[in-house]
Amino acid sequence: MAKSTNLGYPRIGKRRELKRVIERYWRGRADAAELQRVAREVRSAALTVQTEAGLDLIPCGDFTLYDHVLDTSALWGLVPERFGHTAGAEVAVDTYFAMARGDDDTPALELTKWFDTNYHYLVPEFDAGAPYRANNRPVELYNETKGIVGDRAKPVILGPVSFVLLGKHHTKSIADHVAELVPLYRQLLDDLATAGAAWVQVDEPCLVWDLDADTKQVFTVTYAELGKATPQIMLQTYFGSLRDNWDLAMGLPVAGVGLDLVRDPRNLANLRDNGFPEDKVLCAGIVNGRGVWKANLDQALGVLGQIQSQVEQEQLWIGPSCSLLLLPHDVAEESHDEELLRNLSFAEQRLEEIVLLTTAANDGVDAIAAEVEQDERRLRSAATASTTHKNTQERVGNLVDDDFQRSTPIRERLGTQAEALGLPPFPTTTIGSFPQARDVRSMRAKHRRGSITDDEYTAYIQQKIDELIEQQESAGLDVLVHGEFERTDMVEFFAERLDGFITTEYGWVQSYGTRCVRPPIIVGDVHRSAPMTLSEIEYAQSKTSKPVKGMLTGPVTILQWSYPRDDIERRAIAYQIGLALRDEVADLEAAGIKIIQIDEPAFREGLPVAREDWADYLDWAVKAFRLSSSGVEATTQIHSHMCYSEFNDIIEAIDALEADVISIENSRSSGEILQVLRDYDYAGQIGPGVYDIHSPRVPDTPEMTGLLGDAIAALDAEVIWVNPDCGLKTRRDEEVWPALENMVAAARAMRERAASN
Repeated sequence: MAKSTNLGYPRIGKRRELKRVIERYWRGRADAAELQRVAREVRSAALTVQTEAGLDLIPCGDFTLYDHVLDTSALWGLVPERFGHTAGAEVAVDTYFAMARGDDDTPALELTKWFDTNYHYLVPEFDAGAPYRANNRPVELYNETKGIVGDRAKPVILGPVSFVLLGKHHTKSIADHVAELVPLYRQLLDDLATAGAAWVQVDEPCLVWDLDADTKQVFTVTYAELGKATPQIMLQTYFGSLRDNWDLAMGLPVAGVGLDLVRDPRNLANLRDNGFPEDKVLCAGIVNGRGVWKANLDQALGVLGQIQSQVEQEQLWIGPSCSLLLLPHDVAEESHDEELLRNLSFAEQRLEEIVLLTTAANDGVDAIAAEVEQDERRLRSAATASTTHKNTQERVGNLVDDDFQRSTPIRERLGTQAEALGLPPFPTTTIGSFPQARDVRSMRAKHRRGSITDDEYTAYIQQKIDELIEQQESAGLDVLVHGEFERTDMVEFFAERLDGFITTEYGWVQSYGTRCVRPPIIVGDVHRSAPMTLSEIEYAQSKTSKPVKGMLTGPVTILQWSYPRDDIERRAIAYQIGLALRDEVADLEAAGIKIIQIDEPAFREGLPVAREDWADYLDWAVKAFRLSSSGVEATTQIHSHMCYSEFNDIIEAIDALEADVISIENSRSSGEILQVLRDYDYAGQIGPGVYDIHSPRVPDTPEMTGLLGDAIAALDAEVIWVNPDCGLKTRRDEEVWPALENMVAAARAMRERAASN
């Protein structure tokens, strides 16, 4: 019989219970006992939902207090020396959180994107000494889960090869680092088997990467040993196709292989063309673990039929394409139009789809005939709903090359802008947002509920802008921002003001740690019916003689951090958003705003995992940004911001964006991007972040001056801006203002140094 399974479940709680208790713990308002109690309750609730859905195999070990990759670093005692951890000891929870966030004296681990998603993981560091078994957490979580769901519990661990490949500061070869971990993994697998685990899901998502011969050999050698362990291994892949790694994965001595059959059609093609090993179980990822549109049962059954032509029932598990971590909890929590909600599936609904398709696999399609008929009616009704906007479609269809480029070359523009703006060397600015204390969130909630009028809310926001402008001027910043007090989230804000989107009430997903977002859902053609940011930016500029930046989120990031339509190409959606932003940029410029920032933190994130697919993505992603930014005069300076990604291999595409100034994360990544820029004749100006805003620590002026010194060693001094790594919304005032004062002091020190030289 085929079995239903899941790969992972949302771990923040339906009402973000985990986020709340962790943040209380950080503030000293909850102790370790309460932290662990709430964590157990969140895990138990997730297990109950999956049990009641009827899953045959339920994941455990997918839960984390902050990040599952960080958990793996803690499991193997890979704690960098700077955190003062004693080798051989268990990693204390406060050390664990310090690795994630940093502390007063210690920078955190680097934060970067988990493949092509908006989830961020903590990058393991392999100069931390020899690995060792630092805790028994996977076995403890398995025993806890087994006590709730019995023999349906399936442990989940991150595999050794992907863990090493996702890390940095490798002091040895990849093969040697993995070889050190293999005996530890082997013992862990045997311990899980002793505890009763028949199967262990070992995630090796890097198998969808382009692998060289040496790395393929590492997989072969590693699993030759791990395949001897007692439990059966389900080698799980996701986020793409195995492509040229098909024979490698199928030849490994493991009991099963999991394939993403949604994200990339090449896995299904390989299955059809090559068959599937008779001695392995296939975990077929038929249900979309990344999107929110309800499964088309007829299409899913067609895929299932192709699978069953290659795989026997006893060899088949049916599950999602990836962990459901990337989805909200439950559509039933929402209050949108019932017709719309019928077309959506969040994590709980995906479980229902998995179980339904497993029933069809075991008992035949007739066993779910009523559900198939109901789904056909749903699809017919959805097809008649209007999602088109004629003017938007005409504008996209009429685009020409000139719409994607500015009329003046960048180096000529920069000279014109320097004269118009009159900024000092090493100009200082921030990325955009400032802390949003409880009073800001309270007033925003009152406005949403109608408890205060539009005029009262506008007056409050203007008061906050007045205060911030005065504070920024007092701190000595050169280019100011309005603070974004009216914005909940950099994508959600625009989704609420653009036609073609809906937003959710409880659709929270984890971005990193306790940072949760509610991705909007694109339901139709995107267009702008009115200005979105003009009133706040124009008001802020009226309060100062210094330039105030217009703040927009770019088209690629809005698309990437939303759940897109599945009936048109992403390129077309990106162009629609780009045109809407182009209109906003034109309004800002007409109002006298001289600097406009169009943030694209998700630009690198959207890059497909397969290098052969990069060219198409980069073509439309670059064009979408340029479409939004190219309608202005040479005197208007376009900024963009990118953070927490690896830019080395797409520097040409970043240059092709033709942003006049780009600000980037730099403080956690040890200046690696500066080395890339040094080797590349980047045309624009650069703001390498001089302090990490994801940490509560306040860096001093010498630390920031040192980072700026590193920047000068790589770049010409006249192209360097001085700014934090990212927006400041998640920080507190008592952290932000001392850090900004130190930052301004660092910029002034650099100006004095440059003048003396």
